[in-house]
Amino acid sequence: MKNLGNRRWWVLGALAIGILAVGLDMTILNLALPILATDMHATNGELQWFADAYNLVFAAALLPAGMLGDRLGRKKMLISGLIVFGVASVVCAYAGSAAELIAGRAFLGLGAALLVPLSMSIIPVLFSEKERPKAIGIWMMANAIGIPLGPIVGGWLLNNYWWGSVFLINIPLVIVALFAVSILLPESRSEAKQRVDFIGVLASSLGLVGVTYGVIEIGERGWGDPLTLITLVTGVLVLVGFVLWERRVSHPLIDLSLFRSSSFTWGTILATVISFAMFGVLFLMPQYFLAVGGVDVQRAGLQLLPLVGGLLVGSQISDQLQSRFGAKTPIALGFLALGIGLIVGTNTSIASGYGFTSIWITIAGLGIGFALPAVMDAAISALSAQRSGVGSALIMALRQVGGTMGVAILGTLLSTGYRAKLNLDGFPSQVADAVRRSVSAGAAAAQQINSESLLDSVRSAFIHGMGITLWVCGGVAVLGVVLTLTCLQPRVNSHAKTEVEQTTIGE
Repeated sequence: MKNLGNRRWWVLGALAIGILAVGLDMTILNLALPILATDMHATNGELQWFADAYNLVFAAALLPAGMLGDRLGRKKMLISGLIVFGVASVVCAYAGSAAELIAGRAFLGLGAALLVPLSMSIIPVLFSEKERPKAIGIWMMANAIGIPLGPIVGGWLLNNYWWGSVFLINIPLVIVALFAVSILLPESRSEAKQRVDFIGVLASSLGLVGVTYGVIEIGERGWGDPLTLITLVTGVLVLVGFVLWERRVSHPLIDLSLFRSSSFTWGTILATVISFAMFGVLFLMPQYFLAVGGVDVQRAGLQLLPLVGGLLVGSQISDQLQSRFGAKTPIALGFLALGIGLIVGTNTSIASGYGFTSIWITIAGLGIGFALPAVMDAAISALSAQRSGVGSALIMALRQVGGTMGVAILGTLLSTGYRAKLNLDGFPSQVADAVRRSVSAGAAAAQQINSESLLDSVRSAFIHGMGITLWVCGGVAVLGVVLTLTCLQPRVNSHAKTEVEQTTIGE
């Protein structure tokens, strides 16, 4: 390890570039959703699957990917992840139908699942205990920087090129990371040869697919559809069975002993709660700016900057608060600010100007910036250096579940509220069907037939659905305040750290 010299930091820089591509992909698609709704005639359910196919596969594959890296070699699996991510980006860019794009997004999620936990797992291998905090900070910054870059880069690309360009932007980043990782990174793997928990992998994947598919289809078909309810209930039961199986198997997919640490448990839960609200807002706002605000895609990306600015400022203040008062203070303040911002946002109307919107999304972003770094630190601080890769993979998996369910549940609420307020009396069935698909399709249909009354109805209906969704997000943020004050320990217990396994490095 010492013989690597400065190569360690070059390797970390290469991995940061690969992680940046993942971060961009997680936010950049949100701006393209309204265009995809029109160009591909996509329904609200398909729009949700464009996001959920990625998020679901990412969440389901994180832990198996980490386990394969330990067994087969982290360098091999990182290179495989970069190749899969690059090829899937090309497939998405040239997809000719919603089904092809959903499939491409699923493989993007698989590539990302290989990159994220394994890039974190090499940090304890390459860096000393003294260097490790700096290395982890760089890794986390590469994750976070995709949030501000996604809307800006995506808006510029969509305003100047076709929608496939938001996926092709990944290719140069992947090539640079692939080249550097192949040359500079030594191979590493675990000495312990644990068996793969195939039943756990299958059960977790099927359960998550069943629950998410059921939630999305409820928005499309309603609660009375038997197939939807059967799928949802089956998914929940499979996940319950998965947890029971993990408690009894000798080599589980998830190391449940991690949850003996209070700081890990509640840090992970609170990070999941934040992701639920954050992904929901990122799903809502681009559609609001384009369909209701009537701006172009690049302007919509720029109008998200107050949210990003609040997040970046909040994260800086969070570090100072955490060093003085511990993690509990910035987390509680963050959830409080997030809740206030979202509840203020429920007062948005068609007459509301961008000034009002920028205020409440800034407050929401400030809250996310306060809370998210602190809850991640609370969870990770309970892990030893050897266990940080496995623990981080579990944290990321649960965060992605929160984000996936945020898009699914909040998208269902939005769709239901939107359709309930539409006034389609007197309009042809073809126009009415287009309007019901999504707000973007509705706005396009109203402009095509030059109907100001229909356009007002579409925008009012979306505002109604958006208000319901923001109330739910605000309620989730208030729940976060309560959980923080009642369940999270004021200080991290350093004695919670445990060692798990030794690793070896070989060329």
